[in-house]
Amino acid sequence: MSPLPYIQMKVQRFHARVNPARFLLLGGCLILSCFLAQGAQGAEYPERPIKLVVPFPPGGPTDIVARPFAEALSQSLGQAVVIENRGGAGGSIGAAAVVKSPADGYTLLLGTVGVISINPGLYPHLAYDPRDLTPVALLAAAPVALVAHPSVPADDVTGLRKLAAGDALRFGTAGNGTPGHLTGEMFRSASGIPLTHVPYKGSAPAVQDLLGGHLELAFDPLQSVLPHIRAGKLKALGISSAQPSPELPGVPTFLQAGVATEATAWWGIFAPAATPPAILDTLARHLARARQNSAVRQLESLGIELLPERSRAAEEDFLRTESLKWGKAVRDSGARVD
Repeated sequence: MSPLPYIQMKVQRFHARVNPARFLLLGGCLILSCFLAQGAQGAEYPERPIKLVVPFPPGGPTDIVARPFAEALSQSLGQAVVIENRGGAGGSIGAAAVVKSPADGYTLLLGTVGVISINPGLYPHLAYDPRDLTPVALLAAAPVALVAHPSVPADDVTGLRKLAAGDALRFGTAGNGTPGHLTGEMFRSASGIPLTHVPYKGSAPAVQDLLGGHLELAFDPLQSVLPHIRAGKLKALGISSAQPSPELPGVPTFLQAGVATEATAWWGIFAPAATPPAILDTLARHLARARQNSAVRQLESLGIELLPERSRAAEEDFLRTESLKWGKAVRDSGARVD
């Protein structure tokens, strides 16, 4: 018998023994069970506590944002979100640790404008590549405030221009390459006002010297200086955001004062780049709920803006723009690591 008739005969005998409808039903059940198994696996995340690496010491501006969001995310997920402070090298040590961790959604980074957009231009041998991190969600932003000691005879940028016609005024910041320093350099370049940078090892000592009258000015994220402004110990001359802050009524933006400078410090949750999209989507969905938490909403009273939920593509576009802007600021300023 030739091969073809033999095969046809075998097929006919198979159909005679097996009910085709039953066979199709069995196949459909197998396919459905595969989909259900995959769905069950996705629904299991998170099965254990999540570690959120804050790449700076406790108590700083990044901690102020991290802690209420971590608590709110924990409540929404039903699993503990544990903060691990791993400071050093401008956030590089903590960021590198997250990049090297498993891409399973259980180790996340509280990323900042410095860690993601400034450090690549500031450090000649960076221990991580920001491209190895993917944004889960950008959470909050704050303008940099230009503040002066009350003894400085200027109440706004116009008054500062007149005052600075002679010797250069000194402005303190949290250090070389920080958002305050780079914003100050952008302001100096755009305004033509002669200013001299005085770097400190952190925001607190810079503000203390300003409060003591050892400096004329400082550029610092708003949440760090807002209590002193409200107490009348410092006066705000302007802020770096595109829109005025509701916490500083009557204080103009730099743009409103005729200085072409717009910049904000910002914070977001990042994961290793290979993290599955389903896990990223789960985290983003619960972070959207966390924005409505009462403790998180209280950040607004500190001058911190809560950012709206956006698509991952929109977040990535924003990050590309920010990296170009801050990279240029680093080059133009000649900033270097101490």
